[in-house]
Amino acid sequence: MSTYSLPTRPNLEHLRREAKRLHEALKAEQPAAVARARSHAPDLTPTLSTAQLVIAREHGFVSWAQMKSLVTRMAAGGVRYDSIGSGYSQYRRADPRIAHAVLTALGDARTVVNVGAGTGSYEPTDRPLIPVEPSTTMALQRPDTLPPAVLGVAESLPLTDGTADAAMAIMTMHHWTDLRRGLAEMKRVARRRIVVMTIDAPVQSQMWLFAQYVPQIAAHDEEVFPAIADIVDALGTDAVVTPLPVPRDCVDGFGLAWWGRPEAVLDAGARAATSGFRWLDDDVEEAAITRLADDLLSGAWDEQHGALRERSELDVGLRLITYELA
Repeated sequence: MSTYSLPTRPNLEHLRREAKRLHEALKAEQPAAVARARSHAPDLTPTLSTAQLVIAREHGFVSWAQMKSLVTRMAAGGVRYDSIGSGYSQYRRADPRIAHAVLTALGDARTVVNVGAGTGSYEPTDRPLIPVEPSTTMALQRPDTLPPAVLGVAESLPLTDGTADAAMAIMTMHHWTDLRRGLAEMKRVARRRIVVMTIDAPVQSQMWLFAQYVPQIAAHDEEVFPAIADIVDALGTDAVVTPLPVPRDCVDGFGLAWWGRPEAVLDAGARAATSGFRWLDDDVEEAAITRLADDLLSGAWDEQHGALRERSELDVGLRLITYELA
């Protein structure tokens, strides 16, 4: 049976028209159309619903309803980094210590698929790699030294089964529309190993920035970041969850990296390179930053949190999850 991925920007009306064309071809008993139906729905009569089911199964879905649900959610949410990805590469660079943990987790995988590859942070450069990225804005910021990204979404990877030894996904699952389908796709294209990095949102919410200044981001992240237990359940109970302490001098400018450097939060460009702040209302952000600036000036922040400036690393919720397929 032939299966193929959804377009990067799937359009439900286009898919409906495709189903109608197939239905007309089935009614006319065109050999190619009949062969398609027999491959995916051999026992059904040639109705429009049968044609829709064939289209859905050709894209790897169980039913038309399942495919329709995903396409509708993708259209409603859009691809976030098309609007928030500008300037991302200036602030978001791979921290070598976190990168070492990712490479260690990939182990001896000789080939890798990077799902939600973005600008290439944490990609191994010592082996063949296929980056898959839904956002043109992000893909265009990839350095010339890295392979160009294939446009595609996690929930319908444009790759064949067993494409690579390993599949990785770094800080991207909170942008997916369907966690289980995305992880199932990673398991489909990988032969041996899955490596994902994400945030344990309840742990993140305890950090001073989110607890005291922007609890709105903490609440938002607890909604959009998949629970660690849900990721493990989707991958398999043998999945290994490893906390990754974040260095105080972390060069990757995600929000967790500021736990011991509050002044960094005052940089508007740095905030713009994080999805949390880019989703925050401007007036809420301005009020929070003004309050933080005042607390730094008065010494109130250091009185409460100053000991953090002396720590070399801290567990603020970054998690690495690995799963062995073989």
